[in-house]
Amino acid sequence: MFESPRKSTNRHAWSESQEELRETQPVSPLKTGSRGRKKKRKQHKQHQQHPQRQQRSNRSVSIPRLRTGKPSALTLGKGAAFNAEDAIVKGIFEIEKKSCDVVLTATRVIWTPIEPETPTGESGSWRREEHVELRNVFAVKVKRRRSVGQQWGGTLLGLTLFCCVRKGAKLKERPMHLNNLSADHCEVWFRHLKDLLSGFQDRPKSLMVFVNPTSHRKEAYQTYRDEVAPLFKLADIKADVTVTKRRGHALAILREGQLDAYDGVVCVGGDGSVAEVAHALLLRAQMDAGRDTDSIFTPVRAALPLGVIPAGSTDIVACSVHGISHPVTAAMHIIMGHRQAVDVSSFSSQGRLIRFGFSCMFGFGGRTLALAEKHRWMPPSQRLEFAVIRTLANLKPEDCELSFLSVKQDQETTKEPKGQKILLSRRDSSRNIGEQDIEDDEPWVTIQGLLLNISIMAIPCLCSMAPRGLAPNTRLDNGSMSVIAVRNASRSEFIKHLKRYGNLNNQFGFPFVETHTARAVRLRPRSRGDWAEDVSEKAADFDSKNIPIISSEVSYPWNIDGDLLEVPGELLIRVHPQLILLFGVNTEEVDDGPAKCGCI
Repeated sequence: MFESPRKSTNRHAWSESQEELRETQPVSPLKTGSRGRKKKRKQHKQHQQHPQRQQRSNRSVSIPRLRTGKPSALTLGKGAAFNAEDAIVKGIFEIEKKSCDVVLTATRVIWTPIEPETPTGESGSWRREEHVELRNVFAVKVKRRRSVGQQWGGTLLGLTLFCCVRKGAKLKERPMHLNNLSADHCEVWFRHLKDLLSGFQDRPKSLMVFVNPTSHRKEAYQTYRDEVAPLFKLADIKADVTVTKRRGHALAILREGQLDAYDGVVCVGGDGSVAEVAHALLLRAQMDAGRDTDSIFTPVRAALPLGVIPAGSTDIVACSVHGISHPVTAAMHIIMGHRQAVDVSSFSSQGRLIRFGFSCMFGFGGRTLALAEKHRWMPPSQRLEFAVIRTLANLKPEDCELSFLSVKQDQETTKEPKGQKILLSRRDSSRNIGEQDIEDDEPWVTIQGLLLNISIMAIPCLCSMAPRGLAPNTRLDNGSMSVIAVRNASRSEFIKHLKRYGNLNNQFGFPFVETHTARAVRLRPRSRGDWAEDVSEKAADFDSKNIPIISSEVSYPWNIDGDLLEVPGELLIRVHPQLILLFGVNTEEVDDGPAKCGCI
């Protein structure tokens, strides 16, 4: 029903459309008799005497007029404020079954319904002017009526503008129909609209898309095909789609492939897939810049922005940058070119870079993921629930040495629901905290002892199971990490702490939970507890305050962005401010109601 031109000038496509319309449009019958012949001869004589005047008269019926003077009251309505210099073209279209005077400016489309005069001779002063901003329009298409099975041609109906509208936290597309049967009229409007829309340089025209077919319930490709691909096609975005076949497939392509022809990279999958693509983009940027990643270095920003289409179980990155896990909203952010700089952490061990990422967990979070990976044969939801319950049943602390460089900060008290208070940290604007040498004379703050869980997060990590975020004390781009250390406690107290994530209560309001804001973190495990998968009755009654079992193994499980990494010994984590651009916006708060945690 809709079609777009194949060339940027649109002249060839429109010439073909006009030929089709001339063949299908009805021809009015010629008048007969002497009066008709006299009128015909008179018109022919006038055409010979003034051919240019006759041509202008004919064209003025179908082609919109360029605005050169002050717009009339009929066009804009009474009391309308309008800059005549911005007016490009005007015309008459039918909008929502009403004839309207429509004006196109450099920034908006303005229309006013045409109303008849009142019996007293007054014009329709009550008419209300409406408009749509061109920054919210992402496509214009020619609208035609076609018969069943007809692929090309058809009866011209007018133009359709596709707008991006916000409904709550979601973004959706909404068509706006401008009906007019004149081909010349629509052609002029179409060309002007296309020229204006092409002026938005931040909107991508070519994307590299990676789809993880095994993500969550193996519905990632279907999500992309049914909900995202039609929107990309509507916006005239060329998408080069790659369905990944193994872990590291996207990493290999982004490290070696040619990226100059693309305006961005899109990942359709869960947090693990997003982390892999983000790591690949940043690693490629360091390689292109000649940086030695096996040293303490200052990384350069990724060359291409990353779009995240949520198709996983938690979608922490997508929720943090979009405010909601909604594929259409994510696609609209990409189409509209909304970009948000996001902090990224680097993870190094034994002097070598392991990867770039957004968040990590050690202790309970790492062991839960390690147990879930051993039961990949189970459905994802059951596997996660099983792993959480078994890890809680075998809950034991880790003997660790946690050191961090604290951020110099101004303390601000913010009221929380139900009268609770937490401290939000803001980085000192006079310092670029992520780019300083971590080996300076600034003292490290050290915490030693038994810890049940340690979370280090550079983004808020919003999700349906944590509406406030796993780390509500940090932001997307404030150049700091939130360090959450849960000291040794009883199993029942620890479960209460976990359940707090699923509602709007302060999950840090426990004496055994500590929160810090840091720009660099070192974690050195000093022992490791290892337990069999089968939980005995004795193990179920085990007091978690006992000293953990010491193991001779040297690798420790880490949960880094949903991926299991076995790290030997100490791990160094550094935050790098605004290291990558994501398609999205800075969502400070999400207006979601209390959500229950589905894993407890």
